[in-house]
Amino acid sequence: MKTVLTPSFQEATQALIGNLRASEAFVRYHLAQDRLNADGIALGLLEQLSKTQAGTRQKQSNSSVTQEEIEALRALQEQVQSNHVIMEYAEAQQEAVKFLREINAEISQLLGINFASFATRSSCC
Repeated sequence: MKTVLTPSFQEATQALIGNLRASEAFVRYHLAQDRLNADGIALGLLEQLSKTQAGTRQKQSNSSVTQEEIEALRALQEQVQSNHVIMEYAEAQQEAVKFLREINAEISQLLGINFASFATRSSCC
């Protein structure tokens, strides 16, 4: 079933999208994301952390993880947490999510319904 939006609703939606993209939270998020993507060291740390976490979870399920592997994972986590670019990105991401939740709450209050409940999680990426 195809839903057709009225021109005025489409215009209001486009204005909302433009305002969200121009918001401080989203601008900061996109800048932090660009810095992260341009930093090979930070990306390498995140990739290494992801692989190490997956390997550790796998070994934990088999009860074969060693204390040395746990310590190596913790050391890697500390490296990630001490990386300024990664932490700036994480903070900007949290700020953007918080901002979106506030927007959802505001829209829900205006409409008198839980606006966010109409959104479905994407199954891709």
